Amino acid sequence: MASVSTRAPADPTAIDRTISGDGTPEAAWQGWGRLGALPEVDPAVLVPFGGRAVVVAPHPDDEILGTGGLLSRLSEISRNILIIAVTDGTASHPDSTEWPPERLARVRPQETRSALQRLRLRHAQVVRLGFQDGEPGGIDANLSGMLSEHLQPGDIVFTTWRYDGHPDHEAAGRAVHAAAEALELPCVEVPLWTWHWASPDDTRVPWSRARRIVLDGATHARKLRAVQAFRSQLEPDAATGQAPVLPDHVLARLTRPFEVVLI
Repeated sequence: MASVSTRAPADPTAIDRTISGDGTPEAAWQGWGRLGALPEVDPAVLVPFGGRAVVVAPHPDDEILGTGGLLSRLSEISRNILIIAVTDGTASHPDSTEWPPERLARVRPQETRSALQRLRLRHAQVVRLGFQDGEPGGIDANLSGMLSEHLQPGDIVFTTWRYDGHPDHEAAGRAVHAAAEALELPCVEVPLWTWHWASPDDTRVPWSRARRIVLDGATHARKLRAVQAFRSQLEPDAATGQAPVLPDHVLARLTRPFEVVLI
């Protein structure tokens, strides 16, 4: 994840998905019976034998927050995994002397490597594309074409939902969906900031497409440990006094003992 850009969104309907304040409390989601009743999907069915999971992450940590448990389970059943990092997350701390872009460009990929080790991924490759963080126009214009160089028959492609609320997440979602569609590959979308701006029974969310990936205790524990690898996002910024990019109320919505995908 990264701080949310204040630029005018390319999608004029995005004003309907504004990310502000603390968002919908996790207690509200937990009190919504439909969330726990979403149909389950088995990782082995989602990524069949012989298939490869390709996770396209707009920022370092999106792949862990959205699908860390799934990736851990896929590794256990010997599925191949490719993680494509669109940006290196260098815009997460604007105007910070503690976390300037140059430092973030070094640290955030290191945090990803540590997180993947904590998930015990044995069949994972990482490709970094080096797009500019916070510039969704560049993602919209160029990502789809670049992805065609990395995708292959049998891939199941995962990325952030096209209407997730964050400009980079939405741009990546659009580009990945277009690339997967052109190659006739399945595209699974992952809501992340959606849990912030949406509310239970929100008609803007396609709940009929939502499925739960249930995490057993050991898998959930590995995901929690992996999330802790992203120290740059979890600690206050001493230089600016800003709160963590991933405060506790945000993490609560993204570290449940299950993950939700849209298929």
